[in-house]
Amino acid sequence: MKLYIIRHGETSWNKEKKLQGQRDIMLNENGLRLAELTGEGMKNIEFDLVISSPLIRAKQTAELVMAGRQLPMITDKRIIEMSFGKWEGECVNNSEILPSDYKDKFYNDPLHCPKAPGGESFQDVLKRTADFYQSLVHNKAYENAAILISTHGAASRCLLANFYEDKEDIWRGGVPKNCSVCIVDVKDGVGTVLEKDKVYYPKEA
Repeated sequence: MKLYIIRHGETSWNKEKKLQGQRDIMLNENGLRLAELTGEGMKNIEFDLVISSPLIRAKQTAELVMAGRQLPMITDKRIIEMSFGKWEGECVNNSEILPSDYKDKFYNDPLHCPKAPGGESFQDVLKRTADFYQSLVHNKAYENAAILISTHGAASRCLLANFYEDKEDIWRGGVPKNCSVCIVDVKDGVGTVLEKDKVYYPKEA
C-alpha cells in the first residue's frame, strides 16, 4: 500500500493565520490554483482510491487533484482537522482570547498545548488518526492500493506520527505547506516515509 497524504490548498483563513479547525472554509483562488497544479504534477501516478476529510477544503483539493479520473472518493471523520472549539476563527498572532503562551506551545510543545474549550488536544487527534491508519492496514482490499488522503495541517502531522518512533515531535520541521504531500510505503503493517512535504507545483507558484 502506498499513501499520498496531502494537506488541502490555501484558504482565506490560512492567509490570515486564523485557527480554522472544523469550520467549513472553502479554498481561496490561490488554493484552487495550487490544487490544480498539484493534480497536473501527480497526473502520472495511478491511484486506486481517494479518502478525504469531510470538510469542503479537503474535498475540493482531492477533486481538483483527481480531475478527469473516475475514482471513488470516501470521506472519513477521523482525518478531519483538529477542533479548536470556541477558539476557531481566532488569529494566532493577535488574539485577545487565546492564552499568552498558546502560539509557542502550539508550535513548539504541542503535546502540552492548552486545549480549547469544546475542542480537541493533540493527543485526541493522534488517537483518531492512528485508528484511521490501522483500519487501512487491516483492510485486505487496500493491501496493494495507492491511496490519496486529503486532510489538514495538524491532522496530517498526527497521522504521520504513526511512521516515526518519536511520537512527541508532532510538527517535524513545521506546518506542511498547502498541497504538499507526504508519501508513505506500507508493507506488512509497517509504514516508511519515502518523501515528506513533497511539492508537485512549481516553486514560484
